[in-house]
Amino acid sequence: MNGNDSTPAPLADVAQNAEAMARYLASMQRVLLDMGANLEILAREARIHCRNTRVESDRWYHARLRAMPVEKALKDVLRNVNSLTAGLEKSAYKRRAYDEAVVNTGRTRKEKALEKMQKRHPQPITSAPNAEQGGDTDGNAGYGVPTSIYDLGKKRSA
Repeated sequence: MNGNDSTPAPLADVAQNAEAMARYLASMQRVLLDMGANLEILAREARIHCRNTRVESDRWYHARLRAMPVEKALKDVLRNVNSLTAGLEKSAYKRRAYDEAVVNTGRTRKEKALEKMQKRHPQPITSAPNAEQGGDTDGNAGYGVPTSIYDLGKKRSA
């Protein structure tokens, strides 16, 4: 699409939406799978026909040798169709992962910016209201908070 064109590309709206792209790729995959099934039948029938076509003075393996290039060509086509269907499925997953990565990137950048700001401007440490009463402020149940280094010897461990 040229920057001066006013008409959008035919599949631009599909490419912008991960769900629409997944639906489109699934329909393409269904077409390829149907095509693959027909090609498998064609390959089987071609194999039967080519291997049963005998020429006078053939040895038992001549028909098989003549059929091998035809069988190999159809086998290659089937392999390509199967790799295409796998690639379409992988593309749909990658497109969804892209959307998730975009959302997560924005979130992680905000978190990193917040951490950076907190690092540059640390909040002053204030004493906890329960520190005088020996309450736990950091979530360690059963342990009192020592108020000075002299109180460390008096504290009992569990």
